[in-house]
Amino acid sequence: MSERKSIIKEKSFAFAVRTVNLYKYLSETKREFVMSKQLLRSGTAIGALVREAQNAESKADFIHKLGMAQKESDETIYWVELLNETEYLTQTEFENISTDAIELLKMIRSAIITSKQNNS
Repeated sequence: MSERKSIIKEKSFAFAVRTVNLYKYLSETKREFVMSKQLLRSGTAIGALVREAQNAESKADFIHKLGMAQKESDETIYWVELLNETEYLTQTEFENISTDAIELLKMIRSAIITSKQNNS
C-alpha cells in the first residue's frame, strides 16, 4: 500500500476512535441515542472499509471499497452537522470533528481519483 493510503488507514482509524469517544459522550452525558448511534455506525465504517480496500481482489474492487468509505464519510459529516444544529455539540466540538471528517473525505476522494487515473 502506498504512503498516501497508509495515511488514510491511520487517519480513518484515529477518526473511528474519536467517533467512539464522541458516541460515549453523547449517549452518557447528553442522553442522545438515535443520531449518535448513526454517527457511530458511519464514523467507524470508514476505517473498516479502508481496511477492506487494502485487501481488494482487483483495482475495481479497491475503488469500489473506497467509494463506499467515501459515502460513509459524507454520511458522517451529515450526522455531525445535524448534531450541531440540534445543539448536542458546541460550535468548537463541531468544528473540530467536522474538520477531521472533511479532511478524511477529501483524502479518500483523492485516492479514488488517482486510482481511476492509474487504471485507465
